[in-house]
Amino acid sequence: MKPKWEGNHNPDHDKWSVRNLLHSTDGTSCTRLGPGFTRGHTWQFFTGYRFALYHYATQTLGGSVRIARFALTTPERSNAPPPASDQLLSPRPRSTRKDHTMASTAVLRPTAHPTAVRSPATGTRLARATWGLILILAFAVLPAVVHPTAARADNPIVQNVYTADPAPLVYNGRVYLYTGHDEDGSTSSFVMKDWRVWSSADMVNWTDHGSPLSLNTFSWAGANAWAGQAVERGGKFYWYVPVTVRATGQFAIGVAVSDSPTGPFRDALGHPLVENSEIDPTVFIDDDGQAYLYWGNPNLWYVKLNADMTSYAGSPVQIPLTTAGFGTRTDNPDRPTLYEEAPWVYKRNGLYYMVYAAKCCSEFIAYSTAPGPTGPWTYRGTVMPAQGNSFTNHAGIVDFQGNSYFFYHNGALPGGGNFTRSVAVEKFSYNADGTIPTINMTDTGAPQLGALDPYVRQEAETIAWGSGIETEWTSDGGMNVGWIDNGDYIKVKGVAFGPGPSSYTARVASATDGGTVELRLGSPSGTVVGRCSVPNTGGWQAWTTVTCPVSGVTGTQDLYLRFTGGSGYLSNMNWWQFTRAA
Repeated sequence: MKPKWEGNHNPDHDKWSVRNLLHSTDGTSCTRLGPGFTRGHTWQFFTGYRFALYHYATQTLGGSVRIARFALTTPERSNAPPPASDQLLSPRPRSTRKDHTMASTAVLRPTAHPTAVRSPATGTRLARATWGLILILAFAVLPAVVHPTAARADNPIVQNVYTADPAPLVYNGRVYLYTGHDEDGSTSSFVMKDWRVWSSADMVNWTDHGSPLSLNTFSWAGANAWAGQAVERGGKFYWYVPVTVRATGQFAIGVAVSDSPTGPFRDALGHPLVENSEIDPTVFIDDDGQAYLYWGNPNLWYVKLNADMTSYAGSPVQIPLTTAGFGTRTDNPDRPTLYEEAPWVYKRNGLYYMVYAAKCCSEFIAYSTAPGPTGPWTYRGTVMPAQGNSFTNHAGIVDFQGNSYFFYHNGALPGGGNFTRSVAVEKFSYNADGTIPTINMTDTGAPQLGALDPYVRQEAETIAWGSGIETEWTSDGGMNVGWIDNGDYIKVKGVAFGPGPSSYTARVASATDGGTVELRLGSPSGTVVGRCSVPNTGGWQAWTTVTCPVSGVTGTQDLYLRFTGGSGYLSNMNWWQFTRAA
């Protein structure tokens, strides 16, 4: 098994790539096992960037670990086979995207996060066996752990999970972003089990609404929670998604419905809406109220949806894929046009646009236009060239507050690639004749619209950039930020402090010494304007409110909530709010 970073690493992180493995028999003094090694080095006992422990427990190679320190105390080794690859030592699998400018030295305690027992994704604790010693993964990190050299850019827009196939929806003054979810560690195929939702009012600070739709929503679905799109009609939200039908093994399009843009969603039909073994649904509602469902790979189809959005009249219509309509492909006689998959249809100034993934592989984004929703289509050229460390791409375009935005995905995050992708966004302007300019991927992303108000409650999971943190459902309502280690941080961009606050309040929980929340400006190592201590509240979902004084902050600033403390998980955070100075 190749290390995850081999042939896929980010050169920007090379200076943090040296790793050492040490062991201790007394928990204090350590002895190094073997030489230092890097992400691109295959070592006899471990694989990947987060190293497997199973060799020491079972003498069997393979697996992955997402923590930096652990204890094994069972006196004798089991001869049982090793756990499955998703049965990790952690009470719940953590992300592999922890910011590699930060070192992780957390002690894993088997009971560290009792809330994890609720999650169907909870990993099985390693009860087999083994050495009465403590192993420490000592990360040789430069620069120092709390002093990154520069503030982060804001693309990709989600960092704590891998996301793909963006489908933006503008509703009630916000952009809601519906995405697929690539599971961690997917290296040779798409492993996708659920869909996720985020939203933003300013295009840079995105609120995580969790996963309100999964394969389990559809009793008839077997696998492959691939690219879909949600639309609103009559106060209800319809999410069209492709999945594999358990009974047939073939792809079909299902539809889920909710009374809220953030769910929960339920299966609207109890069976597929349409089934012809093709994928990538997109829905467009024309000015006259007629809704169209388009989808397809290798072909391109549409049906006219009825007003209920969950049925249609007639049969699916196949759109002719002509070279005049969709460009010429020269390397595949079975696919004479550039159209590949992932259609996205919308209307602007009386002209109908279809944006889609073109050619393969790697895909670029192209588009065609037509005078009507069903054609005839004319090929117009490239929107986004093939870029970004992923052989697929999938686009979505919306207008919001007078601006146009192009969403796409790439493999830009640490550990990212063809099957671990991340959604990003760019602002663009149409040419005077209505054509779409060429758009390139950036790590800057879209500029902020307005500023964030710190004097109203802000969800902790509203984030411009997060390092090390995860999110989860909370007993206090909605989502919380959790799995916080020493040195992790949250960036909130463009916070309008005005004349300045007098105090900061946060809703927190911890089953241990919760450490400290440092309020910093400009960067994770920027000026400290406040510190809030988090007590042991008696549990990871036992919530309390803490308040601390704040001084020395005025105007509009990037706020960093930096978490410090001892080893192990520190605390959870649900929301925060500043109080204006008198």
